[in-house]
Amino acid sequence: MKLLKAAFLRKKSPSDLVAEAEGGEHGPMHKHLGAFDLIAFGVGATIGSGIFALTGTAAAGQVSLHNDWWSTPLTNFLLGSTLGREGAGPAIVISFILAALACGLAALCYAELASMIPVSGSAYTFAYASLGEVIAWIIGWDLILEYAVGNVAVAVSWSDHFLHLVHGMTGHGLPLWLTADTTTALSRIADRASPQNALYSSFDLPQLFGHPFAVNLPALLIVAAVTWVLVVGIKESARANSIAVAVKVLVVLFFIIYGATLVKPENWVPFAPNGLSGIMGGAAIVFFSFIGFDAVSSTAEETKNPQKDMPIGMIGSLLICTFLYAAVSLVLTGIMPYQKYANDAAPVATAMAQGGNAWAYLIVTIGALAGMTSVLLVFQLGQPRIFMAMARDRLLPAFFAKLHPHYRTPFIPTILTGLLVGVSSLLIDIGQAAELTNIGTLAAFIIVCAGVILLRKTEPDVHRPFKCPLVPLVPALGIASCFLLMLSLPVITWIRFVAWMALGFAIYFLYGFRKTTQAANAKMMLEDNS
Repeated sequence: MKLLKAAFLRKKSPSDLVAEAEGGEHGPMHKHLGAFDLIAFGVGATIGSGIFALTGTAAAGQVSLHNDWWSTPLTNFLLGSTLGREGAGPAIVISFILAALACGLAALCYAELASMIPVSGSAYTFAYASLGEVIAWIIGWDLILEYAVGNVAVAVSWSDHFLHLVHGMTGHGLPLWLTADTTTALSRIADRASPQNALYSSFDLPQLFGHPFAVNLPALLIVAAVTWVLVVGIKESARANSIAVAVKVLVVLFFIIYGATLVKPENWVPFAPNGLSGIMGGAAIVFFSFIGFDAVSSTAEETKNPQKDMPIGMIGSLLICTFLYAAVSLVLTGIMPYQKYANDAAPVATAMAQGGNAWAYLIVTIGALAGMTSVLLVFQLGQPRIFMAMARDRLLPAFFAKLHPHYRTPFIPTILTGLLVGVSSLLIDIGQAAELTNIGTLAAFIIVCAGVILLRKTEPDVHRPFKCPLVPLVPALGIASCFLLMLSLPVITWIRFVAWMALGFAIYFLYGFRKTTQAANAKMMLEDNS
């Protein structure tokens, strides 16, 4: 019990974290990023995942009819006949604003901690400095849901946009069984009237052990390509991301201006078909759209002037994107009835295919593909750096912190993350991936907000180049708003989240706790002998 208590109390001071990052056996990372690069990374992670991927499912809602692996007579009795979330309808624009407010509160807390502790690791590192080792592990494990599982949702959406591009350029589709997960494929077969079905050349599914199956091959291939770019280096990744961001911002502006001419105001009636519950359910899912500033914080060690540039990058990208989200969601639900976007991972392209000219459809589809690619790039960049920070603290094996001898990137966790995301995107649909990502991210944001309050008391003299205003009010509001969004997620998402965290605790006590305790004991013996 004493060892467990010691683990809870074990912390690293901000100065120690910075010293470890700048020296030590692993060596420094290359510093290539400035404020503009960080804003581009933030916009890269933000514009794409929400506008191009989740607006449709958030507006239309999603219902599960107990066809998941956990479906049993007992769970059906306890949880009801259906699970899911109600659609926000055209009021999805309000959902975006509510999600942005919650993220803005968390972003102010992130900005203070990132300027104060400019090292890789994001919320994991901040938690280690403020709340101790066990909470840090919880956050590190939790962030896998944000970065890796989040990228599964983005890869699935990229695949749908790729199908739109192929269909727009050739007039032909691709086989359903090679371009969708099994759940989505079966829903496409069941709803032959869906606008998306024009994207497929055939609907025959092969059998595996007597059951139909399908795999999302384009999603796997794009993840493999992004993984290679990230292994090559951060400078090349930043250049590729900046190009993709420029393309998709222009396309988003084009969609807003051109799409406004296709709006039918009657599609906005009723504006909020499911009232507050629909709006909050929509906010809980589109929250995924605003987490780009979190990925920005994971690049602190590769930033030229992190104390100044980190706050600019995180808060600046959030402000730029909020306006664009509100405008796009309003136009999108005005072009087509919101119900038609159900189970659609490419709602913007679908809207253009139904109401626009062929040339406009292709422009939007190409821009969306650029958007998805930059989101994949930023999120795939963040996850390996979380693993690297955890390995430095001995919570994961040392090879996770090893840098490539030439490119100076954490190449082993980058490749492993690529495998995890790529294989998962073959099999998982966008709604499940996004919901699981959001609950993990919201939990991380709550801990970051709590960390700001705690560090103001325990480390009051540490230099803070950027200070979150009105502490503890702003962090407390951040905690409350994030928890409210968590409560708006479906019950099954909570079940999956609890199971995931239980697995994380098992790994910690079997490996991380033992390794860090051994290191702490060895350090104490050296100090006693000296």
